[in-house]
Amino acid sequence: MSHLEPEAKIFACSQSVYLAEKIAEQYGIPLGKITMSKYSDGEFQPSYEESIRGLRVFIVCSTFPTADNLMELLLMIDAAKRASARHITAVIPYFGWARQDRKDKPRVPIGAKLVAKLLESAGATRVMTMDLHADQIQGFFEKPVDHLFASTIFLPYVKSLGLDNLTIASPDMGGSKRAYAYSKFLESDVVICYKQRKEANIIDTMELIGEVKGKNVILVDDMIDTGGTLAKAADLMMEKGALSVRAICTHAILSGDAYEKIENSKLLELIVTDSIPLKKESKKIRVLSCAPLFAEVMHMVHHNNSISGKFIM
Repeated sequence: MSHLEPEAKIFACSQSVYLAEKIAEQYGIPLGKITMSKYSDGEFQPSYEESIRGLRVFIVCSTFPTADNLMELLLMIDAAKRASARHITAVIPYFGWARQDRKDKPRVPIGAKLVAKLLESAGATRVMTMDLHADQIQGFFEKPVDHLFASTIFLPYVKSLGLDNLTIASPDMGGSKRAYAYSKFLESDVVICYKQRKEANIIDTMELIGEVKGKNVILVDDMIDTGGTLAKAADLMMEKGALSVRAICTHAILSGDAYEKIENSKLLELIVTDSIPLKKESKKIRVLSCAPLFAEVMHMVHHNNSISGKFIM
């Protein structure tokens, strides 16, 4: 008797169904059925409505606020473990709490490490995510982590723009490695923004390291939250003589008045993925789907194929 490979099934947390449906369509299988029981006090309980015994289960859930997203993912992992799933892969396009990757002042938690331990304790046997805020978060896990790069999605789009005098920019010192990687692939110059903050989400001063006069600039970052940094950087670069300023940000958190800041800034275009759903439309925001990338890598993982070919940089 020939050995038959166990089937794979894809499920989604409530707030990530929009993306999971596209991933399942690209993968070529229907999205699995789940029901969610809710109690009057806000407690909820997920239930798989089909057998997953002995199967590989992919659970798609971006853990953006509120914390219900993370709690729902943990409950779904635990339910899959108790339903005898063979492999449980947490597919987390946006890994929340990733900014808490270290103690940057006394008496604060390392939230990213805590989330990693929660996922493993719940029963996840593998984690798949994209553009972590800090690469070293992979080391918080004792299970395999597939860390995908949205550059696989963004770089073809950037090349399609056919921009002359292209310069890649990082909005802060921490993103310089990402900017250099993009510039190396695109054979362009690099500019770094040096900023100082009074407090979280409030910039005190910003200066440019490098030349932007006569350049088409593309700012590269892993996420955009309030939009203050990118808006201020774009305005400063245009004042310094840049021809145009675009921004690439993998995760569109866009909290507070971020949409207004983007609309009122000198940014020509903001390019993001659908790892987090947009709260509203904007003529300046272009969304490139990460569903094909995740579907292809999930297929490779299920069939035990190498995924190294999916990393452009």
